[in-house]
Amino acid sequence: MQFFFKLIKNTFGLLLALVVIFEEWGWEPLMRFMGWLAHMPLVGWIERRIAALPPYGALVAFFAPGTLLLPVKLLALWAIGQGHTVLGVGVIVAAKLVGTAVLARIFILTQPALMRIQWFANLYRRWVPWKDALLLKVRSSHPWRLGRLMKRRFQRQIRRQTKRIGRWLRASARSPR
Repeated sequence: MQFFFKLIKNTFGLLLALVVIFEEWGWEPLMRFMGWLAHMPLVGWIERRIAALPPYGALVAFFAPGTLLLPVKLLALWAIGQGHTVLGVGVIVAAKLVGTAVLARIFILTQPALMRIQWFANLYRRWVPWKDALLLKVRSSHPWRLGRLMKRRFQRQIRRQTKRIGRWLRASARSPR
């Protein structure tokens, strides 16, 4: 029985770690994108209203994206069950990206109000060190370091190919036909 609980705990821990890593990976770039969107008048107006919410209104705004995307994700799981695997997985990935982007921006807007809710502030103070320790452990792992090395090599290769294509296009444009 103890083995069973340990297996469940480790499986849950792995799934949670994957979610945290995805959130961390996407949080900054998606938050910047949403910040860029804030320059649009309607989006800026909505953001000002969200930032002015009282603490529990901010809490509702913070949890709304996940709640609103839940039916979409359930429909995606249904599509996978019906044999539309690519569609279902695509919808889940898109929902995760949109949800992370919106959640990141809403958190930035509502964080001051949310920190006035004692239980939320206490959870947040526990969450941040746990998340940072997890990310440190993951980033120091061999697969992560290898993945980053492969990513840098791939980026260098893309830059070289892009320059080569650019030189070829410029040379082609100069040559008489």
